[in-house]
Amino acid sequence: GLIAKQLLVQHTVLKTAKKEIDIFADKVILPLSEYFPVKITEMANLEKRTIHLEPQRREIFLSELANFVLIQPVVKYDREISQNIKEPNSILRRENGTIVQYLRDLDYEESFQNFVTGLHENFSKQTHSPYHFLTYDDFIKKGWIFEVFEKFRKEGIEVYGIKDLKGLKVSPHKASITTHLSSGQDWFDVKISVTFGDYEVKLSDVRKAVLKKERYVQLGDGKLGLLPEEWVDKLSRYFRAGSTVDSEGVKISKLKFNLIDEMFDEIDDMEILQEIAEKKERLRQFQQIKSVALPEGITAEMRGYQKEGYNWLNFLDEFRWGGILADDMGLGKTLQILSFLMKQVNTVKVPNLVVIPTSLLFNWENEIQKFAPSLKYLIHYGTDRRRDTREFSDYDLIITSYGIMVKDIEMLSAYEFNYIVLDESQAIKNPASLRYKAACLLKAKNRLTMTGTPVENNTFDLYAQINFLNPGFLGTQPFFKDQYSVPIDREGDEERAAELQKLINPFLLRRTKEIVAKELPPKIEDIIYCEMPEEQWKVYEAYRNQYRNMLLDRIEKDGVAKSKMYVLEGLMKLRQICDTPELLSDMDDYGKTSIKVQILMQHIQEKTGNHKILIFSQFVKMLKVIEKELQDAGLQYEYLDGQRSKKQRQESVENFQENEDCRVFLISLRAGGTGLNLTAADYVYIVDPWWNPAVENQAIDRCHRIGQDKHVIAYRMICKNTVEEKIMKYQARKLKIAADIITTDESFMKQLGKEDIAELFM
Repeated sequence: GLIAKQLLVQHTVLKTAKKEIDIFADKVILPLSEYFPVKITEMANLEKRTIHLEPQRREIFLSELANFVLIQPVVKYDREISQNIKEPNSILRRENGTIVQYLRDLDYEESFQNFVTGLHENFSKQTHSPYHFLTYDDFIKKGWIFEVFEKFRKEGIEVYGIKDLKGLKVSPHKASITTHLSSGQDWFDVKISVTFGDYEVKLSDVRKAVLKKERYVQLGDGKLGLLPEEWVDKLSRYFRAGSTVDSEGVKISKLKFNLIDEMFDEIDDMEILQEIAEKKERLRQFQQIKSVALPEGITAEMRGYQKEGYNWLNFLDEFRWGGILADDMGLGKTLQILSFLMKQVNTVKVPNLVVIPTSLLFNWENEIQKFAPSLKYLIHYGTDRRRDTREFSDYDLIITSYGIMVKDIEMLSAYEFNYIVLDESQAIKNPASLRYKAACLLKAKNRLTMTGTPVENNTFDLYAQINFLNPGFLGTQPFFKDQYSVPIDREGDEERAAELQKLINPFLLRRTKEIVAKELPPKIEDIIYCEMPEEQWKVYEAYRNQYRNMLLDRIEKDGVAKSKMYVLEGLMKLRQICDTPELLSDMDDYGKTSIKVQILMQHIQEKTGNHKILIFSQFVKMLKVIEKELQDAGLQYEYLDGQRSKKQRQESVENFQENEDCRVFLISLRAGGTGLNLTAADYVYIVDPWWNPAVENQAIDRCHRIGQDKHVIAYRMICKNTVEEKIMKYQARKLKIAADIITTDESFMKQLGKEDIAELFM
């Protein structure tokens, strides 16, 4: 002990008398070599030789001390020598009177040590210890033990002592996983069994682990079980595809037969193989849909892409699949659906139900009279509508609104229709809404939906629409959110987006104008920048400063999420001022100055000679301000907001379309964003831009439709250096997202952070 202390505090050279050299070697040098590096000089008069050791393999030895796991990296050399590489000792032995010094391969050991040090952030700090160490909590945290053991396995490093760790509750058994595939009426049943030794793991625990991409599961005895790496991905795909998970397995909709074929390498059930082969052949025909003759009674000359859409609808009908016809606005979705329904009417004598927004009742009547005049239809709407279904069988088509569907759901759900068609099906995108719940209660042989915007804000918009068409296809709401909506919208998970797109691809047909509508004249969009006069700007600046200070204080106190309502309120006020301070609901009189109204009236005066103009605003009060200016100028116009009746809407549309003297149509965005054909117009003004560019594009598309024979020019009116200009920048970014709307869109408001809000109110 005294010699060791001297070595540590003084110097490393030891001397002894020659006559005592052998005793000194046995009693001092050899014992010290177990703890310190020793070099024997040529002057020692000892007979010695040197042997270079050859490393054979790397090993890890585990032990425990209190609540710690000790990790010793060891190199196994030839000549039955093992060396803890964290210890600096020499290897000396006396063999037949000769001192033999075995030289370690320090480069090999250093490489091994660097590998071990990189396994945990704590290891680099443990340089003076003969072992690495972790608490038991750190040892198993986030599955570290399993990840590291996998690295050891791949490196060929043996691990010893794990069974002696009494504080470590890890199953020593290898996971045994079996699956069995069977076919039900509407589902493929996948029975899954996961066992560790004699213990079978609850399937819910396995599902929870693999969907989090974790390799370990909690066993009933408190231990952890390690799942094979190749099974984590495979099981994850099963659970993501499964519509329901019970205690034994997963039910996968037969509509997902293409996934079943990919997920199971070997299917030994010949009936299932044959069933999948038949369905794959049907899916192959998706690219080769057979042409179906147009039914008698359709008076329109259908364009090529419209005929393809009609063929696709018949393809879905053949296999009883629901589908979304999601063509861009103005491409003739109604004509395609009417042609399909006419074919149904000619062969199936059961009424079809069409549910639409109230604003489209007039449009559907016109389309039927124009393209399918022989169809017998009933408008189930208004206070004098029928209170029973006895006369439904006298008609081919029953047309009603979403509001009436909800009110009359008890009556309507008792009747079994041939087909149910939902127009503007984004109306049921909220699965908690009465509209969605009522629509799902309706009975029919099959279902279709129509919409130009299947996704308006985020991927979850798809869920309710597809679940209405093909119940259970996308699983439960929580499942869809966890596996698709959140990863795609919040995390930008392109792999999940591609998987979802592949799932829904056969059941959604979308064509854009750019692809198919070559006969449309080019649509030109531009911005009119408006400089607010001083009196209008003062009002804007006062409100902006007031809300900016209030919002930043509130955000600092409550956070962004709890302040969103006040953010929207502030933005609404600023946008109203950009239109005119007259829109403010405050008692104070801020004047009636409006640079937008001034510029708009100049444009109208220039164009009323030979052009027709649509003017859209989100604010009805702004339309009233413009209306008064038109009256004062003696200009003829039409007006439409949400308070107008169906008859008034029809009269306004017909007068604008047919009356040469009526040159201006004032329309609220909410009332006229969908369902109007106003091809007489060739100029569009969006007075106040809104968050979602899709809403404005729908408004512009009221005149930019098939049948238009003029160039369409659309203007957005923006007050310079205001929140409107900032919104336009956000819009440009969102338009790019909307181009991939089926996979990666996200609600604008959910993206706002503190910096964004501060920027909007600068």
